Amino acid sequence: MKQDNEALHVPACFISNHEGFHGSIKNFIEDFVVTEIDVDGQQVKTSATPGSSEGRCKDPPQDCSHPSASQEAAADASSGWGMDIPLPSLDSFDLGVILGQSVSEELEQFVLTLRDKQPSELELSLGSFADKYQRANVHRAVRHRFPFLMTITIQPEIRVREDPDYRELSQLVKEDEAEDFFRFIDAKVQGSSYTFGPDDNKDHRTAVHHFLNRRFGKLVETKSFNDQGTTSISVRLRERGRPKKRSAEERKEEDVYTAFTLCKINLETLEAISYMAAALGVLPSDFTYAGIKDKRAITYQSMVVKKVSPQRLTEKTLAFERRGMRLSQVRSVSKPLRLGRLMGNHFDLVVRDVRPHRDNGTHSSAADAHSHLSTLVREAVENVKTRGFVNYYGPQRFGSGQSVQSDRVGLALLREDMVNAVRLFFTPEEGSDPQSQAKRHFLQTDNAKESLALMPLSKARERLMLRALNRFGTGPDGCTQAWLGLPHNMRVFYPHAYCSRVWNEAVAHRLSTMGHSVRQGDLVLRQNGPNKAGCAETSAAQIHVVTAQEEHDGVYSLDQVVLPMPGNTVKYPENAMGLWYQERLDRDGLAAGRFRVSALKLNLPGCYRPLLSLPHNLSYRLQRAEKQDSSSEQVTLTISFDLDSSCYSTICLREIMKCNL
Repeated sequence: MKQDNEALHVPACFISNHEGFHGSIKNFIEDFVVTEIDVDGQQVKTSATPGSSEGRCKDPPQDCSHPSASQEAAADASSGWGMDIPLPSLDSFDLGVILGQSVSEELEQFVLTLRDKQPSELELSLGSFADKYQRANVHRAVRHRFPFLMTITIQPEIRVREDPDYRELSQLVKEDEAEDFFRFIDAKVQGSSYTFGPDDNKDHRTAVHHFLNRRFGKLVETKSFNDQGTTSISVRLRERGRPKKRSAEERKEEDVYTAFTLCKINLETLEAISYMAAALGVLPSDFTYAGIKDKRAITYQSMVVKKVSPQRLTEKTLAFERRGMRLSQVRSVSKPLRLGRLMGNHFDLVVRDVRPHRDNGTHSSAADAHSHLSTLVREAVENVKTRGFVNYYGPQRFGSGQSVQSDRVGLALLREDMVNAVRLFFTPEEGSDPQSQAKRHFLQTDNAKESLALMPLSKARERLMLRALNRFGTGPDGCTQAWLGLPHNMRVFYPHAYCSRVWNEAVAHRLSTMGHSVRQGDLVLRQNGPNKAGCAETSAAQIHVVTAQEEHDGVYSLDQVVLPMPGNTVKYPENAMGLWYQERLDRDGLAAGRFRVSALKLNLPGCYRPLLSLPHNLSYRLQRAEKQDSSSEQVTLTISFDLDSSCYSTICLREIMKCNL
């Protein structure tokens, strides 16, 4: 079938043949309500009470970022000190929230002034802060964002100046290594280590060792190690180093976990976390959650925050409400949440202005017309309830508007074409809004500093990139540093968008060329119980290739078929679809196993996603109401259903309605 005019990456290939109907969604925020379903199958806004299974977090989180035994052994063979612990991302604190926009901008200008001058006694006052928690928050935020600054308290005032130790170290190692080392020192993560880049000059290594031991000898120990012919310096925190200046209460809070249900209105999940982290004086990474939720909606989801007591969190609830966030069911738990630890989401949606696709004027009365529309809606809903829908990734996966789609940026990153990826990232919308003007100025002038001054303060991702480009330049190395300046979850979004585009195209090609029956060479997932419609993290042993005899006997149905998301470890169908994947990736200059970008610390193993998804607990109601300022009626459809995680309600609605949304 023809491609969808709204989003070319979501092909208009359906599984049912009903006629459908027109309508519009998200006319009002309250028309789109999303409620997370926890691992016990309960909606979080009603189930998560103190003492419930969800609140206790019974199973320990299985975080894939923790090194396996084999990884630790490999690291021990090289440095002897285990793996480096990742540092928090550069956008971990919102200085605009903590300091206020005017002071934050003054601090940015102060930093630029320092960069242009020799060592001096320049200082900047950040203002007075009466609350000790607020002062601690300012100290952490400024030092994390600008490791080369010292923060000095002359109660209640906080002042900043350049750290002379940083300037000395930056003469010995790369500037970005000096910054990361100071973040490592400031974080003081027990058992962590930091490794500088390869250095085969023994005299230079000796100078670095001497500096580190002279300045930080009570905190760290250093050693050189050889790995595959290159020598590097590794630094480890001493087990009994200089104690961090924390009170007994603060030390106790390190192991505190507080769970709550977050209701947010017209906010992105990461935007809400960024504000809460800034207000509480913790890192965004101290918040854990099971999944990302829609922005233009009212959403309910479980979260856990580390190092914040229930009482302290409760004290901030009024401030959070002013930003469109309501917290409820605040309670102590013993463990964080893990991404993906949910069964799915429940949707309560309102579709307004419901009408037939074709109004041929043959109905003799309004009652007949409404009866006809009711029949169309009933047929559509029952079809999808029974047969499901094609499990496409929704258009929000690829971005919106007229700017370059995220999947094209992801392809450039997978090709390791960092300069082109940056330029695609800064492709402006048509129009004269401030963000587009700033992007246009950058593409025309290559002047990141001037473009940063034009970029709205609310565009954190673009401003992070521009800061790095101003500092490191706009060549290949500078663009690589700019991408590294984004948090990992932001970097990996773009390659994932590309893989999602390929998956959508694969599904459309599979259905249009091989039909709706299971064919020899298709892949099915071997597991107990029904397929979950999200992208399954499974081993190759769980994937079964359909045989000719199984196709003949009709052993499997279409809802059991999975297609791979491209990656380094997936297997591909052993029929015409396998060749399609190969040719599709070749066309973009990618091999089947080329989904690792070492320079950006990105690795995409791939996964398997069911071709179809089925809504659960689906119910609906059709209502008529008179239009304001009109004698005609408006028909509204209220519909509720559950979807497995990683499935898109807009795609389910599109299958029901057979129209663009």
